Amino acid sequence: MRIRRKKWAEKELQEAKFYIDKPEINKGKWSEYFSKKQPIYVELGCGKGLFIATLASQHSDINYIAVDMIEAMLGLSKRNIEEAYNYEYPKNLVLIRANVELIDDVFSDGDKVDRIYINFCNPWPKAKHNKRRLTHTRQLEKYKKFLKENGEIYFKTDDDELFEASLEYFKESNFEIEKITYDLHKEPIFEENIETEHEKMFSAEGIKIKALIARI
Repeated sequence: MRIRRKKWAEKELQEAKFYIDKPEINKGKWSEYFSKKQPIYVELGCGKGLFIATLASQHSDINYIAVDMIEAMLGLSKRNIEEAYNYEYPKNLVLIRANVELIDDVFSDGDKVDRIYINFCNPWPKAKHNKRRLTHTRQLEKYKKFLKENGEIYFKTDDDELFEASLEYFKESNFEIEKITYDLHKEPIFEENIETEHEKMFSAEGIKIKALIARI
């Protein structure tokens, strides 16, 4: 998604105590960042943060890490997180700036992440760009390094070709696809489904949402 630069974003992010601009300093020790030792869930490409803000504010028993690399998006995420938490400090959520393609600079096998969310990522339709997909085999191999045993990935997309290709990527990386649906709103597979901004938009256009749960 293209988004205009937000002049206020840099200043607000630097002032936010739950934002980290150089997250690599916590590589291998993310569990120590949070005040409570509890499962860690990560959203890769959090966009405006509405999904993670809603999810994390409703589940204080889980620690969340929201990842994006675009400053304007992070700024909007910061504001949405603050609103979801009624402007109180979110003890179980941190917002970080990182390129998901280089996610192994941020996480290691010492982090033991329980779940990864990938929601409506860029489909990169041109063959020469396929390796940039967040579900590509190259990326999945990186995620496997910090997902704990039996760790899982929740994936949602509107894009048919990306979904079919992703099924192959998961198989190539030896993930077990536990649940799958080609119409999430008619065949729910998640214990709860928080609709993202894109999800609402695509559904309103009559586009079916594809989703899966994969486990390593």
